[in-house]
Amino acid sequence: MSDNEWVSLRRAAELLGVHPATVRNWADKGDLPSRRTPGGHRRFRVSDLQRQMQADSELQPIEIQVILQNALGQARLQVGDGDLADVPWYRAMRDDTRQHLRVQGRALLEELRAYLAAGSPDSGLSRAIEMGKQYAIALVDDRLTLPHAVRGFLFFSDFVINSVLTWSELAAPRSPSEWAALLRHVNTFMNTMLLSIIEYYQED
Repeated sequence: MSDNEWVSLRRAAELLGVHPATVRNWADKGDLPSRRTPGGHRRFRVSDLQRQMQADSELQPIEIQVILQNALGQARLQVGDGDLADVPWYRAMRDDTRQHLRVQGRALLEELRAYLAAGSPDSGLSRAIEMGKQYAIALVDDRLTLPHAVRGFLFFSDFVINSVLTWSELAAPRSPSEWAALLRHVNTFMNTMLLSIIEYYQED
């Protein structure tokens, strides 16, 4: 099929994997270029459809936001249910430290969102390093050991990873490589923060 070939509305819908009404709606709004035949039927150019498929295959900022908000919500539920009351690393923290880390948790997710939205540049990892340091400072002040600090961090980071995996199952179909790339970028950011925590403890 040539890139310059024009196809019918139904064929365009088949190529995009959506309902014909969706294609018609995109065309009406000007989101998808089309032309009319002398008989009034819509025609779509294959090259325009290919660009649409490429755009649809990319994770959109709103999806990243939903994933991270889900992680924060799950963490709140876990803490709110009192399931951590007898966990040593959580019990060792003062109330004001717990509150500080709740605020920092929201800030961490915002930094992670910005990092992913920017294309996961290496320069963006400087924020992960700084946030790891701030996390470590708060826990050192409460005299938490390094193992306790790491366990607390992994408790939270697990929610982020699990949210990515859950969303990959619930969201519209995408290529496995898309989700694998997102997961790798999330892991890179979180692991950079974890290493920063460990390095601060070793230097302290």
